[in-house]
Order: sequence, then structure tokens, then C-alpha cells
Amino acid sequence: MAKTQKGWRVDDEIAELATARARDRGMSVGDYIATLVREDVGGLRQQGLDAARRFLDEHQAVFDEAEDADRRSAGAHAA
Repeated sequence: MAKTQKGWRVDDEIAELATARARDRGMSVGDYIATLVREDVGGLRQQGLDAARRFLDEHQAVFDEAEDADRRSAGAHAA
């Protein structure tokens, strides 16, 4: 795979954290950043977001009913 060199600007603290974390994992900073991007696009984060979407798709009616009940009970107490 071809590689492209980029010149990103980040705060010194972020650069130090990325360098230290990459070193801890035995990786170059470029490889570490590539791993983070891949995980963000298709890794655990995406799997979690997909699972949350499926959960909401399956159970949205329960949340809608609870919101409707809250609205009805709030109106019943109005003087």
C-alpha cells in the first residue's frame, strides 16, 4: 500500500500522548494514527454504534410510550 506524508497540527499535549501511546504499543505514530482511524471507521466504535442503532430500531416504541406517559401525567397535575 502506498503511503502519503501529511503535516497535521495538534496541541503539544496530544502529540506527546500519541507518541507515548504508540511507543507503548511498539508502533510508529503514523501506524498508531492509522489504527485509530481504522477502528473509528469500521472497528469497535462502529460496531457499538451499529448495535445502538439496532437496539433503538427494535425498542423505539417503548421509549415513545414512556415519553407519552410522562407528558400525560405532567398535564394531569396542572392546576
